[in-house]
Amino acid sequence: MADVTGKMSQDTFPRLGRVGLDGLLVSFGDRLSEAANRAALAFRAAVERDTPDGVEESATSLVSVFVRFDVLRVDPAGVMAAMARLLESRDWYAEALPEGRRLWRIPTVYGTDLAPQLDEAAGEAGLSPKAAAAEIAAARVRVQTIGFAPGQPYLGALPEHWNIPRQQTLTGRVPVGALVVAIRQLVLFSVSTPTGWRHVGQTAFRPFRPEAEVPFVLRPGDEVIFEAVGRGTYERLREAGPDGGATCEVLR
Repeated sequence: MADVTGKMSQDTFPRLGRVGLDGLLVSFGDRLSEAANRAALAFRAAVERDTPDGVEESATSLVSVFVRFDVLRVDPAGVMAAMARLLESRDWYAEALPEGRRLWRIPTVYGTDLAPQLDEAAGEAGLSPKAAAAEIAAARVRVQTIGFAPGQPYLGALPEHWNIPRQQTLTGRVPVGALVVAIRQLVLFSVSTPTGWRHVGQTAFRPFRPEAEVPFVLRPGDEVIFEAVGRGTYERLREAGPDGGATCEVLR
């Protein structure tokens, strides 16, 4: 925990400290865990519900919350003190996830030439390709953070045997809607780009829509099931619009 000067303990969490001239960082762990991710999501939701004077922006990473304030209008020490009071007000690791989260069901083709690294990823996880596809398709994973590319979700966590490494070399390019896996996480690609993660599924879903009023479709805290469909269904859904056949419902 930090005092209001921003001096941080190096051994305990949560931690609160300054980032540059106009930022604060609240960290709930030094590595990804369900509890630390839950705490970060809950803390950020509390900041958004009751925003301290001068705070202009907040965002989550996997286990941290960044808060940006107007350094020309408010005293940084005052913002730090307000964040410290909020941080000490409850056990954030035990907090419920924020309201307004959604459950998405996104049709996904596993394997085939559309997602050619399913067999390799399954072998790394000690599964047959069929069992690997079935396990991922049955998993209900949380959007832990958005990052690397606009609107691109990191989701997890998969069972421990999916703690597989990234590739030693890059795949030259995966398409928008590619579902890739490594280190117990899934990533749904929002842009076409090289990657060191293994391409195991393909969707017709576009997570980033710059033309839309809300360009980032998925939000941290949302949950996703990547439901298995056949190649023919995928081809039809690809023509149906940017949702690619995905549906969503608000979680209660």
